[in-house]
Formats: sequence, C-alpha cells, structure tokens
Amino acid sequence: MIGAGMIAHRHCEEINAHPNATVVAVADPNSERRIDLKKKFNLRRAYEKTEDLIADPDIDAVTIAVPNFLHADYSIASLEAGKHVMLDKPFALNYQQAKAVEEAAKKSGKVFTVGMNMRFRKESQAVKVLIEKGRIGDPYHSKSYWFRRSGIPKLGTWFGQKELSGGGVLFDIGVHLLDLALFFMDNFEAEAVSGLTHKTFGHRGLGEGGWGLSTSRIENQFDVEDLATALVRLKGGATVVLEVAWAIHQQEPNRHNVEVFGSEAGITAFNSRLCFFGENQGDYEVVVPEKVAVPHPHENRFINWINAILDNEELYSTLSQALAVQRILDAIYQSAETGREVRIDS
Repeated sequence: MIGAGMIAHRHCEEINAHPNATVVAVADPNSERRIDLKKKFNLRRAYEKTEDLIADPDIDAVTIAVPNFLHADYSIASLEAGKHVMLDKPFALNYQQAKAVEEAAKKSGKVFTVGMNMRFRKESQAVKVLIEKGRIGDPYHSKSYWFRRSGIPKLGTWFGQKELSGGGVLFDIGVHLLDLALFFMDNFEAEAVSGLTHKTFGHRGLGEGGWGLSTSRIENQFDVEDLATALVRLKGGATVVLEVAWAIHQQEPNRHNVEVFGSEAGITAFNSRLCFFGENQGDYEVVVPEKVAVPHPHENRFINWINAILDNEELYSTLSQALAVQRILDAIYQSAETGREVRIDS
C-alpha cells in the first residue's frame, strides 16, 4: 500500500477481501498515518520511503493512492521493479505522463490498471449489461453530472494546488463520470472537445467538505477549478455532456447521475430507471430495470485486478481506456484555457 491517507483504508479492506491476497506493507512519509494503517490491518512492514517498499522483493503488487503528481513516477518505478500496479484515479497529470506509464507497463508484462471503482457498482454493471443486450437501442448521447453543494477536499491541502494535483474537480470526480459515460456507450474515441472551468468558491475559503487526511496546509492556496463542464463529440457522432462541481448553490447536498439516451430507450446509472415509449400510441413507461446478472457481483475493483494477475479474469478497466480518458481530460483543460474547441487526432 503506497500512501496511508483516507482512501488507503478502503484499499486495504477490499484487497483483504480476496482469498488469495493480503496487504503486507505500507509506505507513507507521515509516521502517524503509516503506523495507524499498519496497526489497523496488522501489516508486517511499514516504510517511510516509497522507494524501499518498491524495492522489497517479497511484494508482488502495489496499489498507489498518493497525490496526483506522484502517480506516474511511482507507477513506472513499481512496474520496472516487477510489481503489478493498481493506480487510483486520475491516471496522471497529463497524457504524456500516462503514455510513459503505458510504455513501462508493456515492457514489464505486469498487470496495470487505473481503479475506476464506480464501474464496479452493481447498478453501473447492470446498465452496461442492458446496453450491451441492446435494451436502449443505439446510444447516441450521454449526460453525466455530479454537483456537490459543499464538497471541496480540505482547503489548503494538495487537492487545491495545481502543481501537486494537476487539476481540481475534473480530476477528482469528473474523471469517474466521464469514464462511466464512455464505458456505457462503448466508445472511447473522441474527435472534438469543448470545455469551460470556473473557480468560484475555493479561493474564497468557501465550499469545504470533509474529505482528506492531509495535515500539510497552505492557507489561501487554491488555484484549481471547482466547476467544470464539457461537450465531447465521439467518433460516429455520439456526444457526451459532462458537468461537475465541488461546490455550487443548490438545494440538495449532493446529486449525481449518468444518463444514457438511445434510439429505443433511455437509462440512468444511479437510482436506475428505463424510459421508453409504450406499445400504444401516447403511452410512455418509466420502469426499474429487472434483476440483471452482473459480471462482478462482489463490486470490488481489487478482486478483478487480483484475478487478472492470477490469469483468471479479464480487467474490467483497461489501460487503453484509461489513456483515452486522460486524453479527453487534457483536451477539456486546453479548450477552457484557449476558448476554442480541441480536435483530437486518431
């Protein structure tokens, strides 16, 4: 376990749920967090330096949950040391870094994945199965949104510092919904991207949520976006609209969904509903999808990754898909900065 922040505890729980895997070591420069995780999960070893964990010959695989600017370097070092890698999102600070990781993964022959955990939610899997079965016809548009009323990770920490995070809400929660939309539509080939970003609350000390264990804080340091919106045009003409906000004035504390519109029906990912014309003229039906057999009933990305390492299962989140998502994220930021649509060459 590289990193001992809040998400690391969840990583350890989900890895230990697999009958053939156990978390044995942690690396984190913060002694309090490192020792706490070691005691909680009865780990054999705890390292101050990540390099020492990566060099440990007894470790087969690593899971990485650290500030974004370290993602690519730690992934490459782990792969070159012969470790399989599960990387928490986002993939990297940019597409160039992600491509370097891809090269290292291919050279190593090890199993690398970016852990898109929202794909593994049972309702997400059910939507994917229904679309694959043709239940909504030809999917041509998706609307993906996540609005938090007050959900900025702890102010003053690395989350709000572009040098360390690479981006704000788009990299934090936008990546999840963009990935889901493309996954549902089975189309990761973007042709053009238009995007806008806003920084409205964080730099004013407003909109803070409760996420994060970071203790190193720089007051009034917030130079990333707290709202982002984008229009993505995919190969073949399908489109995706993405809207995400860490903080926004709204009645509900939190609302999010991925809606996919097809030629025969529409479907929503969360609080799932199927919407379609009835048999009789003028009739319209909105129904809860029938019980759907899903490929990963455990809803656990780590079980899928470990099974792939053991050559028992295919990865549910592939390297090529993660690269495509990173490329679109880069294009959204580029479009927001230039005020122009960004074309993506195939």
